[in-house]
Amino acid sequence: MRSLPEPIMEETYSKPPGIRVMERAKKSNLSFKTYQGIVLIVTFLAYTSYHATRKTTSIVKSALDPQSPDVGLKFLWQRRNTTYEQNQGSKLSWMLKDGWVPFNGPDGTSMLGELDVSFLFVYAMGMYFSGHVGDRMDLRIFLTIGMVGTGVFTALFGVGYWANVHIFYYYLIVQMMAGLFQSTGWPSVVAVVGNWFGKKKRGLIMGIWNAHTSIGNITGSLVASLLLKYGWGWSMVVPGTLIAVVGVVVFLFLPVNPESVGANKDEDEVFSPRKEGDEVTEPFLRSDREEESAVGFIEAWKIPGVAPFAFCLFFAKLVAYTFLYWLPFYISHTAIEGRYLSNEEAGSLSTLFDVGGVLGGILAGYISDRLDARAITAASFMYCAIPVLYFYRSYGHVSMTINIILMLITGVFVNGPYALITTAVSADLGTHSSLKGNSRALATVTAIIDGTGSIGAAIGPLLTGYISTSSWSGVFTMLMGSAFIAGLFLTRLVVAEVGEKIQQLGPQGSSLISRSPDLLV
Repeated sequence: MRSLPEPIMEETYSKPPGIRVMERAKKSNLSFKTYQGIVLIVTFLAYTSYHATRKTTSIVKSALDPQSPDVGLKFLWQRRNTTYEQNQGSKLSWMLKDGWVPFNGPDGTSMLGELDVSFLFVYAMGMYFSGHVGDRMDLRIFLTIGMVGTGVFTALFGVGYWANVHIFYYYLIVQMMAGLFQSTGWPSVVAVVGNWFGKKKRGLIMGIWNAHTSIGNITGSLVASLLLKYGWGWSMVVPGTLIAVVGVVVFLFLPVNPESVGANKDEDEVFSPRKEGDEVTEPFLRSDREEESAVGFIEAWKIPGVAPFAFCLFFAKLVAYTFLYWLPFYISHTAIEGRYLSNEEAGSLSTLFDVGGVLGGILAGYISDRLDARAITAASFMYCAIPVLYFYRSYGHVSMTINIILMLITGVFVNGPYALITTAVSADLGTHSSLKGNSRALATVTAIIDGTGSIGAAIGPLLTGYISTSSWSGVFTMLMGSAFIAGLFLTRLVVAEVGEKIQQLGPQGSSLISRSPDLLV
């Protein structure tokens, strides 16, 4: 007769309070797989809430600045002339409403772009440091602080509605602080998941897990759109409150790593013993028990593949975040089948881009696992995004059905490589063979790749704010050019991966690429 597992001494491990309650109720320790399930669920909810709060500003834009570059500003001048037809003027007044000072003026669109770039610039800079800060403190506490702080400043943006704040710099500072706290999210959740899961089927697992990005965008869009009719302030305060609540859940239930809760790795096949020569599958962030020196910032840049993927992500996130922040605005100011959608309708319709993003992330992860070719997969998706972007701009207005189909496809090819690079690729490069098993490179590599990408994410919405005042076609030209450049940065890695595939075919293939350099593991 097997005896029950011995209870773990509470003073030995720093278990989260919620875990302690669960084990006391169960009167036994949680299994390793149960811990893994908790980690996946809690980190999924955490980053879903991060993106839900990040998406709200794109929905609120159309309420703050209802005058579009293509329609609003032009019609504003025409409304001052008695020659403009009265019925069109009435329709326009209903459609555009009044907006919110100072964003409803001639420079409103540019000011909204400046809010985006301030948020994303601080977010990008904070990303470079968050991994290192989190490495030196309990990630559960670090993530909780980041989520509660994000909630506070997201809500403060909405408080401006009731406080009747019309000072641009109030919203600018609030957005910058929100960006700083938002930067704590990604390094933390990736680190925790990396502590509990090895490389086996990493692309597919992390592709599915990374759906939190798109689901967060969808949730944020729907919640903000539904609340918009009660006043745009609610569209900020409610999501801000929700992420703070989820932050409390993280504090109560998130186990940072197996060692912190006394879990046995041998209970799961993901942590089966490595054979000699296998790639390292160390945690993303080391525990304090490990005696390893952190990999330097410059040294991490020199890891084969880091720079090309980082610069590829710069342009990939430029495209993705332009859609994230401007798609609802673009839809509400583009006639579809001759009809302009309301702010609420535009926000709801824009969620289909993120539905496509969920499919794209899973598909890219699965394909890259099957082919064992991250660069080929990412580059192929970026090149396919170019014609899709062209078709969406050119034919998205023809009918609602065509718009929906093209938006879904655009989401697949735009978000697919973005999801792949920020998850599986970062994990692969952070455990590169040149590191000789040093797990502390993972935080730095993740920060470098996503931090560099976040700079592109800041620049895209900023440029859109200015370019869109002249032409939305110019915006889409910028996006197509960015997708092309993103693919070009992976050219050498693609050649290396193709060479490896040819080598696997036999002596004939090997002779064809005998001069190809070994660029990627």
